[in-house]
Amino acid sequence: MALIEVYNVVPDYYDVDPDFTGTIIEGQLVSLGADGYVKAADIGELVIGIAGDSISSTGQTEYSADVVISPSGAVRSTENRVANEGDETLASGKLTVYNSGGKFKTDQYDTTKTYVIGTKLYADDDGIITNASDGGRLEIGYLVGGPAAEESGVPGTDINGSTTLGTFITVLLKVA
Repeated sequence: MALIEVYNVVPDYYDVDPDFTGTIIEGQLVSLGADGYVKAADIGELVIGIAGDSISSTGQTEYSADVVISPSGAVRSTENRVANEGDETLASGKLTVYNSGGKFKTDQYDTTKTYVIGTKLYADDDGIITNASDGGRLEIGYLVGGPAAEESGVPGTDINGSTTLGTFITVLLKVA
């Protein structure tokens, strides 16, 4: 899980290139290419929002496992968690994009940086959130929480009697 929607103003949908072979992870910043298809944001490009779905050409995630589904030995990749982080755009050909503001928790940020509440945030050259403003990066919002471990609700010992989903930051999104 890479995105937790705390609240959002406008969820929208954008077409995905049917020949897309890369990866967009839920929680990454996205823009539109010249062909009109959604893609991971790059430095200097207008960020249209934060991805609400994931696209993975492999269909495998950290929660995936291969299981035998027939006597002939046919195998299918499945997940042992409710979170579905495979190619969530396959059936519709559209990617959910949250824009026009909102508050989101995401693990799609530059973990090599130090973050302070109130810091302006930008898109780096891979659609990952950063606090570095160099290189023509466009502002996308503000840090309002974290980095901090996020509870999963699954019993465990990581945080408050729960296993952790990982370390997330809380972003106040300010894209048009």
